[in-house]
Amino acid sequence: MSIDSEGPAATATRVLAGDDGTNYDGVAIALHWATAALVLVQFALSQTWGWFARPTHHVMVVAHMSFGIILTLVIVVRIIWRLIPGHQIPALVTGWVGVASKAVHYILYALLASEAVLGFTLRWSGGEQMNLFGLAIPSPFEAWSRAANHQVGDLHEKVGWAIILVALGHAAAALYHHYFVRDRVLLRMLPGHGVHS
Repeated sequence: MSIDSEGPAATATRVLAGDDGTNYDGVAIALHWATAALVLVQFALSQTWGWFARPTHHVMVVAHMSFGIILTLVIVVRIIWRLIPGHQIPALVTGWVGVASKAVHYILYALLASEAVLGFTLRWSGGEQMNLFGLAIPSPFEAWSRAANHQVGDLHEKVGWAIILVALGHAAAALYHHYFVRDRVLLRMLPGHGVHS
């Protein structure tokens, strides 16, 4: 189905799905789903650790930091992989839809990168170490004021919610295209359906 023959709902959800018509290779697909899984785990940990007392609470906080570091590495690898020559396949979607679809991807990348930076800054500005499954990563700078650290924490939480909301819209749009428009927006990002490099 061409863009010209789509209705407004299909076009709008194509934008939200971040569908620029690109065919994804196996590495890109693996990195995409690793990102999605880690984001969900991170959000779940941050929203539930307050339900538990020590030592469970502490274990969950350390897990959040550890998975946050892994997520940061996954994001860096995703960006590098996307920039490597040969991975820029010409988009099938053109015009404003193509531009807007790319913008959704860039917004998600920007939010994820910002959240990673804020996560490190939150710990270090509070005079605490980052922790990767028990391996301490000391702060490269002195602790900030309590007020400044609190502001970083608030921003970290707000960006986290923004990631979840955009990601949910992104997923819902892909599902809409799969079940109602019946095109390949979702299938292109499923294992075994992409372009293998």
